[in-house]
Amino acid sequence: MEGITKLQVGEHVDQFLLIKQATKGVTTVGKPFMSLVLQDKSGDIEAKLWDTNEEHEQMYKAETIVRVGGEIHDYRGKNQLRIKQIRVAKPEEGININDLVPSSSTPKEQLFDELTQFFFEIKNPKISRITRHIIKKFQPELLVFPAASKNHHDYASGLLDHVVSMLRLGKAISDLYPTLNKDLIYAGIILHDIGKVKELSGPVATTYTVEGNLLGHISIMVDEIGQAAKELEIEGEEVVLLKHIVLSHHGKEEWGSPKKPMIQEAEILHYIDNIDAKMNMLSRALGKTKPGEFTERLFALDNRSFYKPTI
Repeated sequence: MEGITKLQVGEHVDQFLLIKQATKGVTTVGKPFMSLVLQDKSGDIEAKLWDTNEEHEQMYKAETIVRVGGEIHDYRGKNQLRIKQIRVAKPEEGININDLVPSSSTPKEQLFDELTQFFFEIKNPKISRITRHIIKKFQPELLVFPAASKNHHDYASGLLDHVVSMLRLGKAISDLYPTLNKDLIYAGIILHDIGKVKELSGPVATTYTVEGNLLGHISIMVDEIGQAAKELEIEGEEVVLLKHIVLSHHGKEEWGSPKKPMIQEAEILHYIDNIDAKMNMLSRALGKTKPGEFTERLFALDNRSFYKPTI
């Protein structure tokens, strides 16, 4: 069975999918409908369910496995699933949620081993202790959490995948520019998104938690750094610098950064984060596009479509 994101416009669908998100809406003429995001191992796709009622809303909630019949059609430059039949999967059909949740292509244990190697590169004892303390605290979540609910690294262990990929980039860039402080770069990369384990609900049917909506992963992490420093009785500029790197990693206020980068390591970390997120989105979009054709429009990349060369 081909993955749902690999299917082309016009192709028929008849397979089990997991409801990742379900939201209700009302048409311009007042008729209720539901917007669904359905997923399998290959990723997710949007679908609409028309003329719905309260019974449907109870039946088709997030985290429900469904059998869907329909076809792929194009809606404003993006593939969408037109549902013709839908039903909840029966227990005896033996479909497991884990069979339908996308995950990192590299095993999480391997990624975590690679991350821990970078601890040996951090020479400053204060930075090293704070970083290790926080990673130890959140290790179970870090192994399985996605980095987002959509767009980049939005799959099981996606957060760990993102951090390790950024560490590789950080190492290469630090070697090119020796004035950069590697301790701050590596610790900043490891810590910058860990707040997402509180901001997001988890790897299945990922949504934002109340804390995530009200505070966001940046504020959550700054708090955690302060708490770790207090517990470890660490004071000094290191604590302020780590907080600043986390506070400024989105780069601009309009992108959700409370502060703009004001040390060179924070500036570089913002670029590394951006490169890795954009490349993850591009490689996935191009992976489901034939040579000589364009990708679907990518919202997080200014709604651009990218061409896949034939050479």
